[in-house]
Amino acid sequence: MSALFAPFPQRSLTLKNRIAVSPMCEYSAVDGVPNDWHLVHLGSRAVGGAAAVITEATAVSPEGRISPQDTGLWNDTQTEAWARITAFVAAQGAIPGIQLAHAGRKASTHAPWLGHGEVPPAEGGWQTVAPSAVRFSEDYPLPLALDADGIGKVVADFRAATVRALDAGFQLIEIHAAHGYLLHQFLSPLSNRREDAWGGGFDGRSRALREVIAAVREVWPERLPLWLRISATDWVEGGWDIEESVELARIVHGLGIDLVDTSSGGLSPLQKIPVEPGYQVPFAARIRREAGIATGAVGLITEPEQAERIVASGDADVVVMARELLRDPYFPRRAAKVLGGELQAPAQYLRAW
Repeated sequence: MSALFAPFPQRSLTLKNRIAVSPMCEYSAVDGVPNDWHLVHLGSRAVGGAAAVITEATAVSPEGRISPQDTGLWNDTQTEAWARITAFVAAQGAIPGIQLAHAGRKASTHAPWLGHGEVPPAEGGWQTVAPSAVRFSEDYPLPLALDADGIGKVVADFRAATVRALDAGFQLIEIHAAHGYLLHQFLSPLSNRREDAWGGGFDGRSRALREVIAAVREVWPERLPLWLRISATDWVEGGWDIEESVELARIVHGLGIDLVDTSSGGLSPLQKIPVEPGYQVPFAARIRREAGIATGAVGLITEPEQAERIVASGDADVVVMARELLRDPYFPRRAAKVLGGELQAPAQYLRAW
């Protein structure tokens, strides 16, 4: 049997295979509300055979958006719009998941094809926040350092968005603590210069994330899985690294995290990443081995045989795919044919199989 097409249990759910759609920002929402683009984008990947379909980074508050065109989950209109999408994804036999996020100092920036850097207030931008008043780069906004009340609001926003996610029909939540966004900013000493209880050493820098996980798990049903995306390393000397990631994984497992979706980078423009196929897989393998928690591997995974090796070797439990699924929403069906895996076609498509 193909390892990539073996079922994967997660609490009360079972992923039908080991392929998950990675969160991919579409920069196509208005006032945080997903629309027909998101229905077709996510729905086609569910039809394509992925076991879990995870939305783009979805902001827990207006100020948590990366760009004015990001999706959100802070009001009823957004909740209702997401419910239409989750119903379709679930009807195709996929698990609908949502990545809850706050962009922190990387917020209020242009969608990639609309410009670069800061969106000024006159064009719909807003004041950004961060652990410390340190810019990501010269053309990004100068953030305000969050005080204790501000951190409390972030935690409460994640909690409220979790309740809305359940109401909208999501069955999986991934907390975004990677790629230089707010929770990653708290983790890394390069962006967290605080000297209070949310800064300093590992315990202080990981406190905000631990508080968010506790708040989310408090209202997210025990029967449903909770994932965490992290950047295993900043790829910058003196930054967050794999040793701290392993320690964090051990801790969050005890807080109710079921899988660590293991990416890297995004915190600093000084990063130097040795990009090659599967370059982040060793991080997922090490966290899985040393922290005793399930992991997802992501990053330049493009071929069925490559994905099969990752799972079969025990380097990760799932492959979380992005760009290859943009190129080919039906990659899981192609992989099943190559690897001899079983993947039922929709009734509407049976005549093509």
